[in-house]
Amino acid sequence: GRSAMAAVQDVEIDPEGTFKYILVRLQRPGGGEQRDIVRGTKAAEFHNHIFEKVNLEMEKLGYECKCIGGGKIEHNSKDKKIRVFGLSTAYGKADHSVTVEMLKKEYTDYEITWSDDKK
Repeated sequence: GRSAMAAVQDVEIDPEGTFKYILVRLQRPGGGEQRDIVRGTKAAEFHNHIFEKVNLEMEKLGYECKCIGGGKIEHNSKDKKIRVFGLSTAYGKADHSVTVEMLKKEYTDYEITWSDDKK
């Protein structure tokens, strides 16, 4: 029930560098509760690599996943800055403002910005 969804972290991104990220909507089959999560890592060459991994993890917990867009994250932990930008060719552009709100909850002492810039 609720505890499983609560156990899923809102945000999981690499601690440093510039990498692809996706916004994923989790839903209980048949409607029910839903929420969005942010996932990003340098290990992924393409956005769908991130999605495939998340999808597997979430299916085990009984969720249906839908990628609702992607982009890039530039994470500078030294200066405590995160920049969200770009888009995913496969999934389209995520709503970066949603991503930023979620990042702000996780990285409370960071300066976090977003733009529609490609680079």
